[in-house]
Amino acid sequence: MQNKDLRDFLFRGLLFEAEAGTFQRAGIQIGADAAGAEESLLKEVLAPFGVSRRNSALEMARLYALLFCFENEIRDFVRERLEENEGLDWQGKLPANIIKLAESRKETALKDSWLEGEKTDVLGFVEFGHLAQIIIAKWEFFKDVVPTQHWLKQRMDEMEKARNFIAHNRMLLPSEFQRLYMYVADWNRVIGL
Repeated sequence: MQNKDLRDFLFRGLLFEAEAGTFQRAGIQIGADAAGAEESLLKEVLAPFGVSRRNSALEMARLYALLFCFENEIRDFVRERLEENEGLDWQGKLPANIIKLAESRKETALKDSWLEGEKTDVLGFVEFGHLAQIIIAKWEFFKDVVPTQHWLKQRMDEMEKARNFIAHNRMLLPSEFQRLYMYVADWNRVIGL
């Protein structure tokens, strides 16, 4: 391609990209079907396993996604409240035992150079149950939103048990699924996530 042809080609590509958004917002599909491609890939990856195992995996994947979002929203909630009330040095004001554990886990993660995920966020190295301990230790910053410490502790303890069960790839019963959905919905209604 010559320079003029290349410029024309790139210009038409940019115009198409700009117009594609308009069509997509109108409900017209442009390009590859991302959802279909993802579903196809998932089927391929799970194909070697039996139907029952695949169905269980898909049920648990929905629950894992819910807990992933929930846990990370709570981490953000804690971070925002502490930053807002204690300033940018809030991390050094966490309970000593929690800081010690988080720093130890952070050091281990930094040594595991093959893991390239997030390694700077101290709350990312705090256990799920410690989030409730942080909120209770800093209650004055959360009492206007969280109904009571008992309310918080009860839900977080039960959610942590289920979370750990799921993290070890164990199947939950349908009633346990419903309880987790109820707790997350209750949290979202009360706290407003």
